[in-house]
Amino acid sequence: MSDRTPVLVGVGQSSERLDDPGYRGLSPVDLGAGAARAALTDAGADPADLAARIDLIAAVRQFEMSAPGAEAPLGRSDNYPRSIGTRIGADPRRAVLEVVGGQSPQHLVTEAAAAIAAGEIDVALLVGAEAMSTVRRLLSSEADRPDWTEHVGGQLEDRGLGLESFIVPEQVENDVLTPVLQYALCEHARRARLGLSREDHRREMAELFAPLSEVAAKNPHAAAPTARSVDELATPSSDNRPIADPYLRHLVAREQVNQGAAVVLASAGTARELGVPDDRWVHLHGHADLVEPPLLDRADLGASPAAATAVRRALDLAGIGVDDLTTIDLYSCFPIAVRVVTDELGLAADDPRGLTVTGGLPFFGGPGNDYSMHAIADTVTALRARPGTFGLVGANGGAIHKYSAGVYSTRPTPWRPGDDAAAQAEVDAVHAQGPGQARRAEGAVTVETYTVEYGRDGRPYGAVVVGRLPDDGRRVLARVDPDDAATLEAFATTDPIGRSVHVRPAEKGHRVTLT
Repeated sequence: MSDRTPVLVGVGQSSERLDDPGYRGLSPVDLGAGAARAALTDAGADPADLAARIDLIAAVRQFEMSAPGAEAPLGRSDNYPRSIGTRIGADPRRAVLEVVGGQSPQHLVTEAAAAIAAGEIDVALLVGAEAMSTVRRLLSSEADRPDWTEHVGGQLEDRGLGLESFIVPEQVENDVLTPVLQYALCEHARRARLGLSREDHRREMAELFAPLSEVAAKNPHAAAPTARSVDELATPSSDNRPIADPYLRHLVAREQVNQGAAVVLASAGTARELGVPDDRWVHLHGHADLVEPPLLDRADLGASPAAATAVRRALDLAGIGVDDLTTIDLYSCFPIAVRVVTDELGLAADDPRGLTVTGGLPFFGGPGNDYSMHAIADTVTALRARPGTFGLVGANGGAIHKYSAGVYSTRPTPWRPGDDAAAQAEVDAVHAQGPGQARRAEGAVTVETYTVEYGRDGRPYGAVVVGRLPDDGRRVLARVDPDDAATLEAFATTDPIGRSVHVRPAEKGHRVTLT
């Protein structure tokens, strides 16, 4: 094996729940540093020696810096990667803060592996953490609040938000910006294509996610380690209230978590030099990073060619098929994020291998953009326990805007560059056949998909519609006026897909009414 072959040598996780006996209220930096220390120790060599050799610390962007104008109510570091570095005895040549999106962990692994193979770096630490649960508690408490502000300074490659395809004018004008609204539109589009009733669809989503909760119930790092039945997930209740049709609370990512995860990669030569045992080495056999266009520019709102193609390409590069996988972890912020892969790969909800190694975002937890770092860590641990087997990690960002896939194994392999450009061309060709959209429209449209928003009291307060113009089929994004009780009630109590409704330009965006 070439000394430049990249290998994953250490993984680590840290977490705390509010009701833990030893709960300390750690900051995101401290949670990330805890995960980094665990990853350095996991490598089986001297942690201090390994830390001293780190050339690159790349951090997943925290939620509190993932939106324009976002604030950190308790303060934050001005150089998150280097704040972690100071805690673990690392002074890297490069510090990177990645763009927004849950694809970040897998993308960073692929990028770091390529940099190692090219001789640009020898050791990389990839890390991320969130303390949203602790922040929420401290903000609601009368107790003194800590100041997590840190002025570290030093070199930092801040890659910015990268929200160009996430936030586009028509979505801003119609206030369709939150992930739950965008995913709900995709979810109903898939339901319509499959011809499922609302009741059957909710049952299908519950059948998909119930097995995930059983995995989370056994995971010591899970934020909500409770196994939930299909009936429990499919039934509205005070604890499982509607969020945005078709989603109930337990079917969406749980962001109130305190979790961190880290991965250490090294060149094979450096790993040998530092004494990392061979049985700690895990190789990246396949990978792919692809993107989708903005929501309304897609050919099918209920599918993701980028996600399906990324997984297929990663498997092809690894030289295996889906049946050769032993572990699978598909990003599960919402059911549709899993289904866009399982539909194309023929994976069933009750696949005996399972569709997660962590327990999934609604049950293990959704630590901002960093969930898949935990999935990679648990995948590495599982593969070491079964040498020679393969594991898949599918990492999703935005509203299925970006997808990164990785195939891992303890089997040695040389670095294998992928061909994302050719794969992206395939994805773009699919969307080139899409219907397009109308920036301004007035008149009758047919409902392609929709969602209804619900408050904490369980009452609907808003609705979003994607309609299709009768002449050329172009899409129009519109909202129900909050004062239009009749239209809102109709969307909340009946299935409007395929129904003819009326849209008109408003001061901002479009409004939709029944007639």
